[in-house]
Amino acid sequence: MEKDIIHENSNNHNKYINNENSGEKSAEQAGAVLRAMTVDDISAVKQIEQTCFSDAWSEKLLSDLLESEWDEAWVLTDTDGTRIGYANFRFLAGEGELMRIAVLPEHRGCGESKKLMDRLEISAKEKEAPDLTLEVRAGNTPAINLYISYGFQAEAVRKNYYQNPVEDALIMWRRSVPSIPT
Repeated sequence: MEKDIIHENSNNHNKYINNENSGEKSAEQAGAVLRAMTVDDISAVKQIEQTCFSDAWSEKLLSDLLESEWDEAWVLTDTDGTRIGYANFRFLAGEGELMRIAVLPEHRGCGESKKLMDRLEISAKEKEAPDLTLEVRAGNTPAINLYISYGFQAEAVRKNYYQNPVEDALIMWRRSVPSIPT
């Protein structure tokens, strides 16, 4: 069975403290709570990984995200504290990359992925990284539509990039200025 999610890619860092002015409050008002990922979330996030991705990340890799100077990890919890989704962003050399985003199937279609994407935008502004990129399965239409709604455009294809099942990856960018042809 194919496990399409909202995104496939890699890593995370957790140096941010939630505050009322950084976007998390709107997630709380909608019933879900968006907060920085902690060590206590690793086991639940691993379960999200196994449910949503055919190439689930290990607990070690998830733990390493929390120590990375380039990565951020955010967890979305339901009103009862159950982890229902997470995202990992990487910022390096003035650019940002959406490494991973996943929402459990039973919570999809309710705007939860948008809360994670809104956090990406906030983080990109904080990091002064206006250009953002990501990879996504070419057949993951819900994810592609989400990314397009945030201004991303497909710029390249990596043939047979994903396994289980084999599928191409679209490389999408949201650039602050148009790219310069070479």
